[in-house]
Amino acid sequence: MTRKTDGQQIQGGLNRTGKRVVVIGAGPGGYVAALRVAALGGEVTLIEKEHPGGTCLNWGCIPSKIMKTSADTYMRIKEANEFGIRFDGTATPDMTSIMARKQRIVETQRKGILSLLQHAKVSFEQGRGYIKDKGIVAVISSDKDGDEHEKQIQFDALIIATGTAPLNIPAFPFDGDSILSSNDLLNLNEIPKSIVIVGGGVIGCEFACILSALGSSVTVVEAMSRLLPLPSVDESCSVILQREMKKRKIKLITDQVVEKAEKKDGKLVVTLGISPFVDKARMEKMVKSGSQPHVLQADKMAVCIGRSPLAADLGLENIGLETNEKGWIEVNKKMQTKVPGVYAIGDILGPNHIMLAHVASHEGMIAATNAMSDKNTGETFDKDTGITDAMKMNYNAVPGAIFTMPEIGNVGLTEAGAAAQGFDVTCSTVNFRALGKAHAMGEIAGEAKIVADTATGKVLGVHITGPHATDLIAEGTLAVNLGLTVSDIAHTIHAHPTLAEIMSEAAFKGTGMAVHG
Repeated sequence: MTRKTDGQQIQGGLNRTGKRVVVIGAGPGGYVAALRVAALGGEVTLIEKEHPGGTCLNWGCIPSKIMKTSADTYMRIKEANEFGIRFDGTATPDMTSIMARKQRIVETQRKGILSLLQHAKVSFEQGRGYIKDKGIVAVISSDKDGDEHEKQIQFDALIIATGTAPLNIPAFPFDGDSILSSNDLLNLNEIPKSIVIVGGGVIGCEFACILSALGSSVTVVEAMSRLLPLPSVDESCSVILQREMKKRKIKLITDQVVEKAEKKDGKLVVTLGISPFVDKARMEKMVKSGSQPHVLQADKMAVCIGRSPLAADLGLENIGLETNEKGWIEVNKKMQTKVPGVYAIGDILGPNHIMLAHVASHEGMIAATNAMSDKNTGETFDKDTGITDAMKMNYNAVPGAIFTMPEIGNVGLTEAGAAAQGFDVTCSTVNFRALGKAHAMGEIAGEAKIVADTATGKVLGVHITGPHATDLIAEGTLAVNLGLTVSDIAHTIHAHPTLAEIMSEAAFKGTGMAVHG
């Protein structure tokens, strides 16, 4: 294999007079950043080694929701008699057709992104972006003969948005057949009869619900004491989800980890052990009781316990940019790295930031704005002099959307998190079964919970588990973002009959004037 270098360097790729900005990675952070730079008059080049849309569109948010929609539809068909619909036929999930539909939708979305970029006059380069030197990025691509070509692009500012890949565990590495990554789950050609899902976080719980609904026998193994053991998820949400998953015959094993997995007689034999996160007293109790299962058998195992950064082959060393000890890139509130004129956004920042697609998009807009205004005068990493709040990233009101069955939406502080910060909190909770619309839909499981400061009534957090929770959380996000009070929500008229009334009911209860809740 040979590499040919183009002789001419591209000056941003456009006949424009603005600042030259290069963005590496065309996920929801990268392509939004590129569009914002273009809107601000910059000459922008967006580099992507695979497909536009990143993990979210190609391997995450969108494909999994397509699968969930099929699972929801299948469940509705099976429950048709409860809604007065006589169904005498046989409904069977067809994974080949589900995957074909997924591919059609993903390709449509990719074309939409490329159309946006073209309309905004963003130069799109397909290939691997590599930082060659200060002010120069190389795009490395291969032709049909396998020869590599290198095109060099000059930049005044650089935005890194390369994201992550599924974390491969050495003890049981992915093989794409029996041991699957979350990416592999989105390319299934048949529904597994049985599957062990390692990790009870967002991805693990979402796939557990989807595959169970489609007919798989599902077991979830989680190292912590509850599902969704995240600081942003109120414990009440975990309790409801665990209850509803058990109703769907999903087996849940907490406080344990997978120690090894091996094929034997056509099955995958999964050996469990007590989690290192279990305290000594609990561990002794588990050992004494012998209650924990030691061995599971399944057709497949999916590993959904983390992501690894895609930063190793970027050439960061060529501009003196170091990652932290775990490989993540560190930034300040401007999304600026320690190298002036170089920014980073999205999942490449790691779990100390919020690894969500909509967060990456907002970070992209912040980075783009600052990249266009930063004169590269060598200002230090933490210097924010002259930077307005609109040009700084704020993570205080970020909504979370978890597409389990039922869904979960959350924003702001949990009850425990608020107490840990010293707030005296008042929590008001209302069940969905109090709503006429929920009964009409046949989806009454779940609740909405508002966490408020007792002294001021200010909404500190909202946590919803139930039908369309991921849509309903928008009102809670607005309340947290604007510092609204429980009374503000209560005295806002909500349409009837709607699921949105859950917020009104919870707010009225929080003001001591409960109506139906």
